[in-house]
Amino acid sequence: MPGKTRSGGKLPARIKTIGIIANCDKEHAVEYSSRLSEWLEKRGVKVLFDEEIAAKMGLSSGVARAGIARRADIVVVFGGDGTLLTAARAVSGYEVPLVGVNLGGFGFMTVINLGGMIRAMEEILRGEFTVSRRMMLEASKGRVIHRALNDVVITRSSLTKMVTLEASVNGANLTTYKADGLIISTPTGSTAYSLSAGGPIVMPEHYSIIISPLCPHTLTMRPIILPPDVTIDVTVVSPARGITASIDGQEVFSLMAGDTIRVRKSDRDIRLVNSPSHDYWDILRTKLGWGQLP
Repeated sequence: MPGKTRSGGKLPARIKTIGIIANCDKEHAVEYSSRLSEWLEKRGVKVLFDEEIAAKMGLSSGVARAGIARRADIVVVFGGDGTLLTAARAVSGYEVPLVGVNLGGFGFMTVINLGGMIRAMEEILRGEFTVSRRMMLEASKGRVIHRALNDVVITRSSLTKMVTLEASVNGANLTTYKADGLIISTPTGSTAYSLSAGGPIVMPEHYSIIISPLCPHTLTMRPIILPPDVTIDVTVVSPARGITASIDGQEVFSLMAGDTIRVRKSDRDIRLVNSPSHDYWDILRTKLGWGQLP
């Protein structure tokens, strides 16, 4: 029985090719990439390694990540959530689902642990899995476009005073934020930096955009959830230097007074394979420590 997406899309009836992307800085990346590859090949599944892990393993057959996205039925990502965010941006625009295997610490999106990897892959090969669609954001400054699965953050440096940012929604004035910065996140990113700033937890398959101010000067400025079809423009008013915009906390570029960042829902989304053994409520309770006694 083929896997299913919660949005009704179809996945391959039989998985023939699996890609492997790994964070080579993680201690067990090579070991478990090799172990999974051997296990898959014994079952007649072709394996494609991304160029970085292939080089680390001494292989000359590495494939660029876009090539993996085009050719693989599923991509396994070894690492933490940061690795999965990087992989998601690399394969956005393709329909290939991502499976996150946690080599890191927290691992909110890399929901499969090393001890459960083989069991999870057995279920995946049998088609006993579900996939959820996650919206992405598109942030543009001029003609340069960046895509984010978690968030777009505009913030000050440690040496810069509070920043002033003018925000509008579909051309209508929202407000002027005087704060340490502003987080614009997806529902997937609602449990990341936005949560630390007091933002709400939003079900990750929901399509919406969350704006959360960072330490606002006016305490009544609270997070707000907007529909997914809006366009948000944020203009830097502060003349101070050291203001930056970051994409998923990984791609960073500088902003000056007068610069405008436009953020809206991307026309691309990402498909993530859900944990075969834990639902979202299990993950929330486990990762956030809900219900634990001191």
